[in-house]
Amino acid sequence: MNPETKPHRAGFVSIIGKPNVGKSTLMNALVGERLSIVTSKAQTTRHRILGILNGVDFQLIYSDTPGIIQPKYELHNAMMSFVYSSLEDADVVLFVTDIYEKHDEEPVVERLRKMVDTPIILLVNKIDQADQAEVEAKLAYWKEQLPNAAEVLPISALNAFGTEGVLQLVLERLPIHPEYYPKDELTDKPERFFAAEMVREKIFKLYKKEIPYSCEVVIEEFKEEETIIRIRGIIYVERSSQKGIIIGAGGEALKKVGTWAREEMEKFFQKKVFLELHVKVNENWRTDPKALSRFGYQ
Repeated sequence: MNPETKPHRAGFVSIIGKPNVGKSTLMNALVGERLSIVTSKAQTTRHRILGILNGVDFQLIYSDTPGIIQPKYELHNAMMSFVYSSLEDADVVLFVTDIYEKHDEEPVVERLRKMVDTPIILLVNKIDQADQAEVEAKLAYWKEQLPNAAEVLPISALNAFGTEGVLQLVLERLPIHPEYYPKDELTDKPERFFAAEMVREKIFKLYKKEIPYSCEVVIEEFKEEETIIRIRGIIYVERSSQKGIIIGAGGEALKKVGTWAREEMEKFFQKKVFLELHVKVNENWRTDPKALSRFGYQ
């Protein structure tokens, strides 16, 4: 082996934090692809999504995870299980907070304090929305709260400020290891998953209050032809009244969701898409273990 050749590093990097602090925006910036959906509403991410960044001598496997919350029903419990499983196999943890928040999820902070064998990099996001004095005060606060953090850094994931420094810090802390995935892979999720997420993202952006949280999207058909992808999806809601809201007067609301999602899919898949959407009721699916299992949460 050439003595100048760098050893190959590979490992799992868990991105955790409270809802709406910018974890998904950060992962998209780090990977360079829009893998995680992003909205202004909390609890948009429900699954653990891997984003794989490859180089000649490294492979970083980022895990975007749901925001840390106190569970209120079975769906929340499933979401938190994704967070904790990502911590269990993490080689590096990126703990994301933002310029506004203090962290009242004490069990999580306590768990991070006890992780003496896993490097933790604490990222204070959204610094573009604060002045220098506020940023310095927040950095000092978190250095006191999590003294075992390897680094405490200010970033703006939306503007990609500071993210190059994050990449370098992670690389320095990854173990020497061969790649876990083929070098041409970008994620562990199938195309159907991303199609469903794009529909769900548009629901979050178009509907208010409880409606987006009561919806789950399942892609029942994903048929790729030479010049077009034909996709049929089902939007599940918990109550008949929600079905009417999703469809809208004359079907206009559902048509808008489909148009926006189809445009997003065509950019993502680089191919023309025919998208067909239907709405069905699955009563109280968020509290039903069988429904959650069918929807991929267990």
